[in-house]
Amino acid sequence: MINQRVERCAREIIENPYSFYEEIRSIDFMYKGSFFKYPGWYVTGYEEASAVLKDHRFQTRMPLPDTTKKYETLKNIQNDMMLFKNPPDHTRLRMLVSHQFTPASIEKYRPFIEKIAIDLFNSIKSKKKIDVISDFAFPFASLVIAKIIGIPDKDKHLFREWALSLIQSIDLTRSRRSIVEGNKTTLEMLSFFKDMIKKRKQSPQDDLISELLKQQKDGELSEEELLATIVLLVIAGHETTVNLIGNSLYCFLTNRDEYKKLKENPSLIKPAIEECLRYESPTQMIAREASEDIELNNVRIKKGDQVYVLIGAANRDPKQFQNADVFDITRNPNPHLAFGSGIHFCLGSALARLEAQIAIQTLCQNTACIHAGTAEVKWRELVGFRAMKEMYVSFEV
Repeated sequence: MINQRVERCAREIIENPYSFYEEIRSIDFMYKGSFFKYPGWYVTGYEEASAVLKDHRFQTRMPLPDTTKKYETLKNIQNDMMLFKNPPDHTRLRMLVSHQFTPASIEKYRPFIEKIAIDLFNSIKSKKKIDVISDFAFPFASLVIAKIIGIPDKDKHLFREWALSLIQSIDLTRSRRSIVEGNKTTLEMLSFFKDMIKKRKQSPQDDLISELLKQQKDGELSEEELLATIVLLVIAGHETTVNLIGNSLYCFLTNRDEYKKLKENPSLIKPAIEECLRYESPTQMIAREASEDIELNNVRIKKGDQVYVLIGAANRDPKQFQNADVFDITRNPNPHLAFGSGIHFCLGSALARLEAQIAIQTLCQNTACIHAGTAEVKWRELVGFRAMKEMYVSFEV
């Protein structure tokens, strides 16, 4: 049975999930099974995935049971995040911060982001070998999100530990230990941000925390929602970007002709990053729950059923994408689902795109050539996310 093989071959699936996706899709675009001990509908088809994400009857739900007591701090912070809210609360919370993340609003940060990228590159270019994740992608993403939210640069090193802990606590591979660690991390973050909020109340700055405090003063945001929103933006803003930069460079290192194409024609950077998003999506899975009995493509989904939308599979659905398993930076159109779809479409998509474009362009255009430093890439043990532990490279300048 495919379910049993998945449990035995979890490590192989983490290294390369795409053959696993194809095996499920060959049975059905909506497959009812139980992978990693989580029963539900696993969606691999693009059309089906898009339909689920746009249908309000498929609601987002908490990763932890609502009755959880032992990990109550982690549960409560998740409960107050817009990521795990449905309308009308989701609509209200999103409206409060969405204007800060429009493409026009994000564009004003371009000079700052470009300076961070070139300063980081100059600090590492003399090294013979670097880990792209820890030496470039992580400090780059951390400095950017710290600037936007209003966190001092000296504290940016905390982001990585926080993100690693909280992402592990919501993934299907989570263990009791990872949830305990997530709860501990949440307590640390709440203490940190409560102190920051206190300082901003006394001395407002030109940053997102100060902006959110104005809305709290107007009664539009509770203290708990304020803290949850800041935590979400720090973790999501950091995690997605680090993974997108790492995965994008991985795409080019394993597809040298496309790398050469981008070096020769830098104007291809926007479609190149869109193809990286499709081909190695940072988010591989989005979970939903049926709020009522639903029929979709002649499949009967019962109220309460869990639905796991496999974004990485949908983005390589041959019915939607010609030569779906080919990495092509000139692909057009490219309607990938890497940032989701519908009302929960990723709030930080414009920022993630801009950061990835600048980061990859900086590495590509300031080096004569980039080479993989090791034969293997170490992937983090996650199935809901495509994320590397480390990736060593060397380059000629």
